[in-house]
Amino acid sequence: MLLAIDVGNTNISFGVFEGEALLHHVRSESSRSRTPDEYAVLVRQMLALHGVDLDRIDSAIIASVVPPLTDTMVGLVRRAFHQDALVVGPGIRTGMPILYENPREVGADRIVNAVAAFEWARSGVVVVDFGTATTFDCVTPRGEYLGGVIAPGIQISAEALFSRAARLHRVEIALPPKVVGRNPMHSMQSGIVYGYAGLVEGLCGRLRRELGYPCRIIATGGLARLIAPQTESIEHVDDDLTLTGLRLLYERNLTPRDGKTTTSDAPPTIPNQDDASPRSTDPA
Repeated sequence: MLLAIDVGNTNISFGVFEGEALLHHVRSESSRSRTPDEYAVLVRQMLALHGVDLDRIDSAIIASVVPPLTDTMVGLVRRAFHQDALVVGPGIRTGMPILYENPREVGADRIVNAVAAFEWARSGVVVVDFGTATTFDCVTPRGEYLGGVIAPGIQISAEALFSRAARLHRVEIALPPKVVGRNPMHSMQSGIVYGYAGLVEGLCGRLRRELGYPCRIIATGGLARLIAPQTESIEHVDDDLTLTGLRLLYERNLTPRDGKTTTSDAPPTIPNQDDASPRSTDPA
């Protein structure tokens, strides 16, 4: 079984795959103060609680946007499962050409999402990820990662409002009964939810016009199921899109001979730090 680890700024997701099936999905907060041993105990306990046979986990892949936690996760896998994890980064084979000006500056999670989204759409696609930041990632009909948009996340925007306005108190981010709020709570909920839906709708429209080709739009992330129904552009929500992308990347780095991961049989899509080329054109 494969353990897929998605390290975000707020949460860490752990998914257990058997073949293409995601059997279990658990989360913890992204605590930088925990040691690999502490994470090892935590993850083993969480998975055991869900009835996972821990002895069957024989491989792992990690995508991290929090550099201090990357080595911690590698240590977790070694201590808890006695395996060396594949880390999404320079040298990994993605099968997706990256047309960003500097491919090394693209977050690992954005590439992982793009790979999974193109596998789903098999056409031009935009991924909207409602995380700590809300990102919009564009993939061409040829399966090339083009670039995208980074906007402040919903929670960040709401916290800024709560902390900077003395008379506005913290409210739950939830759908209000009407757009026109009749009290401070509903008024803020309306501004947060419908205002953010307007941001998403506006950006998706601009992206489609600028891209100039038909593209589908898929959403993922913590608040995707709250915002997506308030838009006309988002056609599908996949809570496990990033974990699915990690599984796909792991499979693309296997050799048919021994089932072990490798990156030596194809040019890397994510270049090494000393690669002077600003682009990657991996045809795989």
